Amino acid sequence: MNKTYLLTGGNEGDRYLHMQQARANIEHICGRLLQVSSLYETAPWGKTDQADFLNQVLLVETPMDPKELLKAILAIEEKGGRKRTVKNAPRTIDIDILFYNHLVLDEPGLSIPHPRIADRRFVLEPLHEISPDFVHPVLGKTIHRLLLECKDQLAVKKIG
Repeated sequence: MNKTYLLTGGNEGDRYLHMQQARANIEHICGRLLQVSSLYETAPWGKTDQADFLNQVLLVETPMDPKELLKAILAIEEKGGRKRTVKNAPRTIDIDILFYNHLVLDEPGLSIPHPRIADRRFVLEPLHEISPDFVHPVLGKTIHRLLLECKDQLAVKKIG
């Protein structure tokens, strides 16, 4: 079995419902949820003239290889109403593969670890909640260290 960290997020429609449905679909299709972070409300990154996002990190045990996992995730996004328009546009649901075991992979359409983890507080905060000692396989730093060094100052607020 493989362990993968996924980031879910969205800012259109009923954000809580979309997050709940994505989590259920990930568990049903991709594998068993081992850990689930709290929900975080986060300021939009990149394209700032839109509503705040909800974000959450899931640790999933999956039999799928990375390409199978990506295909499944894209299908879950589509089922959840995701419409791909412009980069960083509002969306009902977005699911990113952050890490897959300790794999380093860089192919067209799939980079693992996600290349911008260290630059985004909305990724690091929920990831730190469930796995502060995980070591980034490229940067060689723990999630805790990456969070301390992160220069991103956008608002990230834990919900509940």
